Parts: sequence; C-alpha cells; structure tokens
Amino acid sequence: MSRRCQLTGRGVQTGNNVSHAHNKTRRRFLPNLQKTSLFSETLGQSVRLKVSSHAIRTVEQKGGLDAFLLDTRDADLEPDILRLKKKIKKTQAQTAA
Repeated sequence: MSRRCQLTGRGVQTGNNVSHAHNKTRRRFLPNLQKTSLFSETLGQSVRLKVSSHAIRTVEQKGGLDAFLLDTRDADLEPDILRLKKKIKKTQAQTAA
C-alpha cells in the first residue's frame, strides 16, 4: 500500500536534514494522508478513500466529490477513481434523460 493520495496523486517527497554543522542526511517528507468517507450525491452513497488533507480541502472548495471528479482530467486520476468518475457520469446521464 503506497503512501499516495487517491484523488490528487500527492506522494512521498525526499530531501535533506541539515544539521548546524551543515551535515546533510537524506529524509522523507510524508503526505498527511487520512482514511475518510466522501459522500457522492449522484450515487447516494459514501466512498471510502485514502486522501491527503489538501485534497479534502479541495473537494470541499469545489462543492463535493462529484464536482471535484467531473472537474478533474482523466489523465490525473488513478484507475479506481476513474471508474468511480465514469459511474457518476453514467448515473447523471440517466437521471437527466
């Protein structure tokens, strides 16, 4: 299980610890990942995802999970999330018709 946000793809970054004597040792910067349930209004159900706190704020700003996914390019989404996006689109098309 990788340390990667399922919505934004944000993952581990690397850098250096720098001591007072200017010695450098490698370190990892881990993303702030949370396991959370996001509600899809179109599907009428909660979706459990492992997302960063940055992604949670972005989803809320965009107006929910459905609006976030429909606004995001397909190339930027993981295959599991892309399937969810297509399912949302299909459900919206059925309710509109």
